[in-house]
Amino acid sequence: MTAAQLFQSALASLPEIVVITGACILLILGQLVRKGQEHFLVWASVAVVLIAALGTFILASEVRPAYTGMFVADGFAVFFKFVFYLATVLTFFLSRKYADIEGIGSSEYYVLLLFALSGMMIMASATDLLSLYVGLELMVLCTYVLTGFLRREPRSNEAALKYVILGAVSTAIFLYGVSLVYGLTGTTQLDGMTAAVTGDPLDPGLLLAVVFIVAGLVFKVGAVPFHMWVPDVYEGAPTTITAFMSVGPKAAGFAVILRVFLNPLVAASDAWLVVAVIAVVTMALGSFVALVQDNFKRLLAYSSIAHAGFAIFGVVAGSVDGIASVMLYLLIYSLMNLGIFGIVIMMRNGDFSGEIIEDYAGFARSHPGLALLMLLYLFSLAGIPPTAGFFAKFYVLVALVERGFVMLAVIAVLLSAVAAYFYIRIVMVIYMREPQRAFDPALTPLVRATLAFTAAGTLGIGLFPERFLRLAQGAVFGG
Repeated sequence: MTAAQLFQSALASLPEIVVITGACILLILGQLVRKGQEHFLVWASVAVVLIAALGTFILASEVRPAYTGMFVADGFAVFFKFVFYLATVLTFFLSRKYADIEGIGSSEYYVLLLFALSGMMIMASATDLLSLYVGLELMVLCTYVLTGFLRREPRSNEAALKYVILGAVSTAIFLYGVSLVYGLTGTTQLDGMTAAVTGDPLDPGLLLAVVFIVAGLVFKVGAVPFHMWVPDVYEGAPTTITAFMSVGPKAAGFAVILRVFLNPLVAASDAWLVVAVIAVVTMALGSFVALVQDNFKRLLAYSSIAHAGFAIFGVVAGSVDGIASVMLYLLIYSLMNLGIFGIVIMMRNGDFSGEIIEDYAGFARSHPGLALLMLLYLFSLAGIPPTAGFFAKFYVLVALVERGFVMLAVIAVLLSAVAAYFYIRIVMVIYMREPQRAFDPALTPLVRATLAFTAAGTLGIGLFPERFLRLAQGAVFGG
């Protein structure tokens, strides 16, 4: 690379450089922070993310390829990076009080979140299977450690161990697919793979490679049949990390899936048939198994699986509208899921964990405002108008129907009706049951700000959905 190319590459990846450099500096400064001054770690971490967001916004005016075609800063990547920034900053806000209660407020906690953010950013911009792998590993290695951050909790250690083992297997499957692609096409760049599908009939080996790559990526979003880690990891991890994993890494996984699945190589392999089956089975399993859950975090884990299945329907549609619908879906899902997890995190106070659904009996009697917020988030997750969750599902269904997949759209609607039941069940517990205990939520100013922002986003996108859909469509066209 020439000096000019190196400068352009560094400029394109400036937000990633800011986050990684900030994390390294915070790792050193964190050792100097005295007990009782942990608020410095929160605000320093937020400042790093905001500087990176500013850099992303400034550089968003044009497409910037970098590192000899392995990385690109385009509209598609910019959209996802802002979703990542949103998820990370809100996680920092939710972590302040929770970290004190659980005794995990060390600098390493915030540094690992920043490194995970940088991995997700690299994944969104990766245009080569190897640079994608680097971002993927940076993200998952940090989430492995964060999952087991409650070192004295056996279930946290168990969750981390399961996550590491299954994650290593999925990564090995993905890398094997990458090696097959390189052996058969001579390149790992997504654009370069296009040449492999021109002219001659598709090599059966390429179909096998696509299957392995799909399997490795499907694990990261928690879709069937690679979903088995989700409930245990979500239940055992610190609740703030569960909230982060349910939106950040999931959105990063979909960013990669949209880049890889919509490549001509994958399109020519008829992989969408497999993806359609994965979408139906994933949504069905998540919806039906959630019906019998008593633990709030496990229920939200299966809810996350069901929502991943619905988003995959947008991938099946595959058009520009399909891609935009998935991007909008992930933005809306991030807001409403962080909101409902914010409620669960706020309830963790003293000896009250806030993880059992029955513990919320009669919550509306003593805290009607917070109960109303829970109602908003649960209705949005269920897809009830006029919340944003309704339009998230509506635009995916429209994309399916426009491509002629009417039967898939009908199946998606029916499974959504099943999913709505377990959200309404929680509403019934909150509003229709007699209180069993007194509630003392840890409602700090940062938690209030998080809940206010997520509620405003859930309602705001529901009232003006077309503006945000056009934003997503512009990111696709710009990408």
